[in-house]
Amino acid sequence: MSAGYRAVQWTRFKIVYDGLLILAVAIYIASFLIVDSRLEPPTDQLTEIIIYVHAFGSATFLMLTAILSIGPLSRLDRRFLPLLYNRRHFGVLTFCVAMTHVAFAIYWFLAMDGLPGLAIELVNWPDYGKFIGFPFEALGIAAFAILLIMAATSHDFWLSFLTPTVWKALHLALYLAYGLVMMHVALGALQTDRTFFLPLLLGGGFATVSVLHVLAGQRERKRDAPTPVGRDGWLIVGAPQSIPDKRARIVVARGGERIAVFRDGARIGALSNLCAHQNGPIGEGCIIDGYVTCPWHGYQYRLADGCAPQPFTDKLATHRLRLRAGAVEVDPQPLPPGTAATIEV
Repeated sequence: MSAGYRAVQWTRFKIVYDGLLILAVAIYIASFLIVDSRLEPPTDQLTEIIIYVHAFGSATFLMLTAILSIGPLSRLDRRFLPLLYNRRHFGVLTFCVAMTHVAFAIYWFLAMDGLPGLAIELVNWPDYGKFIGFPFEALGIAAFAILLIMAATSHDFWLSFLTPTVWKALHLALYLAYGLVMMHVALGALQTDRTFFLPLLLGGGFATVSVLHVLAGQRERKRDAPTPVGRDGWLIVGAPQSIPDKRARIVVARGGERIAVFRDGARIGALSNLCAHQNGPIGEGCIIDGYVTCPWHGYQYRLADGCAPQPFTDKLATHRLRLRAGAVEVDPQPLPPGTAATIEV
């Protein structure tokens, strides 16, 4: 939500973001069609359709690689966060490109009257135990089904209906779709294509996603080191001035639970680090117009009690605080969401 207490709608940034995405996809598709047609001029309608199948299929894989790279990139460098905020737009466009790939593939089967043969191939169960001759189309169908479900549930209605935890778990299936697409290409087009493009595409994409996730995981592991604990189990945050004004220090309880300790002038409050919208990292946000603001989508909460401003009803768990021996300490046990628990220093 914005400072005006309304859900964030279309902004100039979102429009520019979507426009650039569509332009980039259009340039890639056009370039692929021109280059591939000149390298291997189509000899008939079937080979011409295949060029379109490969163009939209490779675009889908590159877009999935980019989507899976945005998360770790934003953990490594905050300048990538604007891409993360609008990643759902990227995902819906990826589904549209994948749907076009599927449409051209079906058109190819129709042109050669091959749909009955495809149906027979998909239910020929012994072939699923082979490497050469594996029904790779089934992998593509499964990946497309996952993308369809994710695109259909991309709206905030489904986020609210399914709850953030379930919605997030559902959308993690994108990793499964990515793996299925890789195997779909490796067991299909890669078996007959002898150019360097496909191995480079698959190997480069997999390496990029893997390396970025490893680097981001290492960084997060360092940040998850448990915070020093006082004699009675409270976490030692540090001197009040060590908490940046209008921002937070994130402390970590035993078990890895993160708590965001914010300071707004002389007032200090502690909230759960998980935004109620999409489990975004509240502690990486800041205080705007007196409200703790999530960096992902702008959802806001009062520092005093973790409640969203009216008419919104979201609430975050809060934590008790105290000042002891000149240091702020926080109770790792959460209070019920919406409980007032700030201190003045």
